[in-house]
This record gives sequence, structure tokens and C-alpha cells, in this order.
Amino acid sequence: MSKKKDEKADFALRKENYLLLVIGFVIIVIGFILMIGGKSEDPTLFNGEELFSFRRITLAPIVVLAGFIFEIWAIMKKPRKGNEQ
Repeated sequence: MSKKKDEKADFALRKENYLLLVIGFVIIVIGFILMIGGKSEDPTLFNGEELFSFRRITLAPIVVLAGFIFEIWAIMKKPRKGNEQ
């Protein structure tokens, strides 16, 4: 019975990891928000400059990729020695 009290529930991730996962998720969402848009009022008009802008073609995918890399790092990050929760 005392053995059960001494055993601590050992979770794979700590509070710090979950906070970093949320931050990574927000970065990914920001990247997808940067991709949206480019709708034309006239369906017969094609505006290539708006659709193929730097923000949608280059910046947004880099932000999304950075978010996924941050997520992987957040999962793999080991807790600090003094941060035992």
C-alpha cells in the first residue's frame, strides 16, 4: 500500500511541453490564415498578382513548416532538472 503512495504518475509530457505544443499550434494556424484570400468579385476575372503573392506562395508555407518543426521540438524537449512537477 505504501508502494502505491511512493509511485508518482509518470506522464510522457510535462506542463511545459503542452504549453509549447499550444504555441506551435498557434504558429501553424497563423500560417494557414496567411494563405487564405485571393477571392475575386468577378468570377471571369483572374488576378494572378493577388493569388500568387509572396505572402501566400512563400511566407505562409514557411510559417506552417516552422510551426510543425516547433511542434516536433516541443514533443522531444526534455524537462529541466529543477522543473519536476
